[in-house]
Amino acid sequence: MIDVIEIARDEHHTEPGREPSWRGKTVSLVAVDVDDAELLHGWRSDPVAAHHFGIWPRSLSATRGRIEHDSDDDDRDDFLVLLPDSTPIGHIALTCQDIVNGTAQVELMLAREHRRHGHGTNVLDALVDLAFGELPLYRLTAETHTDNAPALTTLTKAGFTREGISRAACLHRGRRHDLAVHSLLRPEWEELNRPRAWDA
Repeated sequence: MIDVIEIARDEHHTEPGREPSWRGKTVSLVAVDVDDAELLHGWRSDPVAAHHFGIWPRSLSATRGRIEHDSDDDDRDDFLVLLPDSTPIGHIALTCQDIVNGTAQVELMLAREHRRHGHGTNVLDALVDLAFGELPLYRLTAETHTDNAPALTTLTKAGFTREGISRAACLHRGRRHDLAVHSLLRPEWEELNRPRAWDA
């Protein structure tokens, strides 16, 4: 699920020695590890994140366990999004990877103070370039609440096409929400007139 939402401010910086897994125009992606559990737990506990991102807070120990489990999962890749000074500004993931069919789903969550600076589109562009430029993927999908205007704008700017609505697909605090379904295909990515991550 894509979400450009407000997350509580956090002054956490990653240690300088961590090597980026991938770079974009203004951001870099670093593989999530267990030391990031407290940061991710704080983001997941934010009530706005829980509503728009469709996530439920886990305990800190459960978050650590999930990171350890996911690090061994060949079907997903999770990254912290970092600015050039190593400030983490969000989390992005490529999930449900099916190499046989060439499909995967994108999830994105950005912190409040880093919204409306173009980071969402840059982060999404970087992950899309990884998916189509380095991995043998053909189709990416993303979902977000139909009332999540910032995320919908980010998806459009990144070249995703709205396919339709999954009606009442998300249950949050006893209320059903519709999800907007978006996709981007490899041929569409190839036609995008923008620099690639490796040109940055």
